[in-house]
Amino acid sequence: MSLRQLKEFCIPGDWAEVDAQLGRYGARAFVLAGGSFVHGLDARGLLHEVEALIDIRNLGLDYIRAESGGLRIGATTTFAHLQAAPTLGESPWLGALADALACPPRQIRNVATVGGSVAASCPYFDPPTALMALDARVAVVAGGARREFPLGELFAGTFENSLRRGEIIVELFLPRPTGRSASAFLKLEGNANDLAIVNCAASLEIDAQGRCSEARIALGGGVGDAIARATSAERLLQGRVADDEVLWSAAEAVGEDIDPHTDHRASAAYRLAVAKVLTRRALTCALARSARTPT
Repeated sequence: MSLRQLKEFCIPGDWAEVDAQLGRYGARAFVLAGGSFVHGLDARGLLHEVEALIDIRNLGLDYIRAESGGLRIGATTTFAHLQAAPTLGESPWLGALADALACPPRQIRNVATVGGSVAASCPYFDPPTALMALDARVAVVAGGARREFPLGELFAGTFENSLRRGEIIVELFLPRPTGRSASAFLKLEGNANDLAIVNCAASLEIDAQGRCSEARIALGGGVGDAIARATSAERLLQGRVADDEVLWSAAEAVGEDIDPHTDHRASAAYRLAVAKVLTRRALTCALARSARTPT
């Protein structure tokens, strides 16, 4: 890691110290939690003006709270901590997140944090795609003021988020669906430790008549500058019995919502084909899981 202009690395013990450091360095400060992708950002020349690293690990943001309305996850909660939470393995509606957390290697899971993974705004990461399909909301604070918004509004482009000056992610909230619901996540990578060529998460709510009352599909990897919602496919599923024909049609429809690109890892045409396959498989898996969900 170079960070040639770095002057200070601090681990604040309270928010007053965080605000003081942000006030001192302004845009030249970079907030981190696990720091597992700092090298990746620096290698891409994205931290060349950073003079201070502010590590927020000691601010009490490492928690998982299951509530009647959903699940609250503190921003500095590591992948490993979240993966071990009993509620994750016991809740089919969280299946996509459990699937996605199993993808990174153990070294990353032990260090990477939920808040950091979404703040990086990297469409090639796995947990953020799952969180998008689970209708996650982000809570941020700045100078004592707090605001919340849908996760999709955070992603402004590859490695670009929409946070305002001084804002720090403190929590993600996953609302619990009503009725019979389940989700699933799938990924294609070059090797076991690789970033996604394409990944997909799907969440379904099935009513008493076996119709899809709600569907959310998110696609990441090289399908665009940010994680994409496949709204065309979601509309096609709405109110219909999720049989094989409908799932195939929904998978074909994702081509209307993504803009795959060609690079050294895959062509745009290949990514489009893979996105359709992964969507169908993720929907099929989510549907099978929903059938095992108590009503």
